[in-house]
Amino acid sequence: MGLTSNKLLLLAVVFAVAFFGATLWLWPRLARSTWRTLVGRAGLLLATQLALICSLGLAANQAFGFYAGWADLFGTETDQGIVIDQSTDSSAGGPLQVVSTSRVKGGSGSDADPQTAGQIQKVDIVGRVSHLATPAYVYLPPEYFQPQYRTRTFPTTVVLTGYPGTAQALISKLHYPRTARELAKNGRMQPMILVMLRPTLAPPRDTECVDVPNGPQTETFFATDLPEAVLAHYRVGKRPGSWGIVGDSTGGYCALKLAMRHPGTYAAAAGLSAYYSAPLDPTTGDLFHGDQNLRDHADLHWLLKHEPAPDTSLLVTSSRVGEHNYKDTLNFIKEVRATDRTRISSIILDSGGHNFNTWRREIPPALQWLSGQLTDR
Repeated sequence: MGLTSNKLLLLAVVFAVAFFGATLWLWPRLARSTWRTLVGRAGLLLATQLALICSLGLAANQAFGFYAGWADLFGTETDQGIVIDQSTDSSAGGPLQVVSTSRVKGGSGSDADPQTAGQIQKVDIVGRVSHLATPAYVYLPPEYFQPQYRTRTFPTTVVLTGYPGTAQALISKLHYPRTARELAKNGRMQPMILVMLRPTLAPPRDTECVDVPNGPQTETFFATDLPEAVLAHYRVGKRPGSWGIVGDSTGGYCALKLAMRHPGTYAAAAGLSAYYSAPLDPTTGDLFHGDQNLRDHADLHWLLKHEPAPDTSLLVTSSRVGEHNYKDTLNFIKEVRATDRTRISSIILDSGGHNFNTWRREIPPALQWLSGQLTDR
């Protein structure tokens, strides 16, 4: 059974209940002070607690999408590592390949008809320059399939998870496609293509969307390879003003940094519960190899103070109570407002934690804001 399987969660809950019941039933029989009864009581307590912890852990993982499977959990994942592309010509099928398609769940109308519900395509993307490969999901709005829009191009937003995160959680937990469809249907945003993936392109390492010296060139993938692959396969706008990017936590930091460092690619970025400089910890390893220049350029505060202000629009979110980035976000807003070209907007909640429930409250206005920043040409 998979790590995110409902059957596994149910089995863990059954074991927890069974061990709890067995403890209540057998405790009077184990009341004597012999070594056997002591071992029996300790065994029952440990088994009950272990089953309970497993149940809670599995439930939390399903709710927040931390790990996609056992290999992801234990750091043995190999199917999404670095791929050296030895043949990028047309015979290789292009940098983006559609693996499967699925419907967008929720809402009214026929979920099976792309012209009314849109479609989600699972794709594999190989970077021509970075040589990084990753799976992703592409949401195509209903208008993409309607005859009257057959010659139209669509604005595109890249959607990033946090770390470790799973791209599937952007669909099943954060409901990006369903939200985009309903907002467009109600006239609150323009139809938009969403490209949904993890910022972690060399798992289990957290590369923080940095071009690591002699390592994964993650920034190059998002700044160059990803737009190139999507442009080659879909009817998306080709001008810089037609591309945006949004993410939560690590994905939010990546979104803001990519828009600030590559405004010619991303005209707008939304960072939900973002932080503003790349951390260095056991999950990242040594990202900069002692290069202070690289470290500085991964610090958004430093960029605003020492580099020309980028011509891009930024949205940041936080909460007065429950978010650790609140004061840092206020400082970032102040620094951006002091520039002459970068535009800043914000969503500040009264309370909200660093979790899916908070981000689900921020995603609809964030998508509306992005829609207002982007063109379809």
